Amino acid sequence: MYKPLPNNVAIQPSEIEGVGLFAVEDIPAHSNLGISHHFLDDKLIRTPLGGFYNHSDDPNCYTVINNDYAELITLHEVSAGEELTATYCINPLSTRSSVG
Repeated sequence: MYKPLPNNVAIQPSEIEGVGLFAVEDIPAHSNLGISHHFLDDKLIRTPLGGFYNHSDDPNCYTVINNDYAELITLHEVSAGEELTATYCINPLSTRSSVG
């Protein structure tokens, strides 16, 4: 059965911008939250996970780029109620080092 988001996160109103992803339970450090983006030819396709996390200069998550997709990973333990954030880059298709 397809689940657009992992069980440990939810979309909620954000003080950063609009809505964001929030931990609904404590999430351990280095947890793989799932695929945030797919790369298809010259297109970047966001999953629900990738479409709702917000940018931060002091993030608690980062992206790992694999050949055709990016995964969102926690940098450290994220407490229940905390917003999940990552640092966006300007052109992820050219660098594939960080995605937003």
